[in-house]
Amino acid sequence: MSLVTVARRGQIVDVTLNRPEKRNALSHSVLTALESAFDEVERLATADPAGVRAVILRGEGVSFCAGIDLSGFEEVSGVFGENWRENLFSMTARYQHILNKVEACALPVIGLLHGVCIGFGLELALACDFRLAAEGTRLQLPETRLGIIPDVGGTSRLVRAIGQPRAKEYIMTGKPFDLSDAERWGLVNRVVAPDQLASAGDTLAGELAQAAPLAVRFAKKVIDGTSDLTRGLTLEGWAQSVLMHSEDFSRGAIAALTKQAPDWTGK
Repeated sequence: MSLVTVARRGQIVDVTLNRPEKRNALSHSVLTALESAFDEVERLATADPAGVRAVILRGEGVSFCAGIDLSGFEEVSGVFGENWRENLFSMTARYQHILNKVEACALPVIGLLHGVCIGFGLELALACDFRLAAEGTRLQLPETRLGIIPDVGGTSRLVRAIGQPRAKEYIMTGKPFDLSDAERWGLVNRVVAPDQLASAGDTLAGELAQAAPLAVRFAKKVIDGTSDLTRGLTLEGWAQSVLMHSEDFSRGAIAALTKQAPDWTGK
């Protein structure tokens, strides 16, 4: 079974996270498959620039993405070595690179969010050009409640999406967003009924297809180039490399796995 599927549907390319039994939690294998999927999207876009006009990124099953797979650290050790926490920059850079590919895709990317979209899942959604959310979707960056921060673009991109004061509130507290606020602030483009999410994505893709293909691509590049994302990603990696060695992260991770409240030490 493919962890991420790619299927062309007329002018649309559907990229689907296909791990429903885990609510599409992101492991190293899923992220590698996601990178391959967007490489395939680029090939399709190059081969037929006037015929392929948009990407729709969705999650199979009850949720878009439940974030990082906390049970997948054994796989991480196999890829980055047993001491991966001692050199976190290589892992952070690898995963930032994958989400940067999503953001830099030649085609506009529409994220369809439903169920839960938290942590790494929301960071992935933030790399999309547009976000449409079904009513009842849980949007949250809860990393500080684990003793870490969003380090795969979530901190930088959330600031870009809703501004510093609001980003500080939701990153520092780790609390979930109210969907009406998320829509009003531009975190999501619109909120729709769950049974209308797919059609809303197709409608937006159709509207994009009415504009000139090259103009859409250049507009995307110009707009994305107006913020200093590179500096933000570097700072995320630096902060996370420190926090991963903290006692609070160890306590936060254990608390998350055991579903208990952590006893923070500030160390």
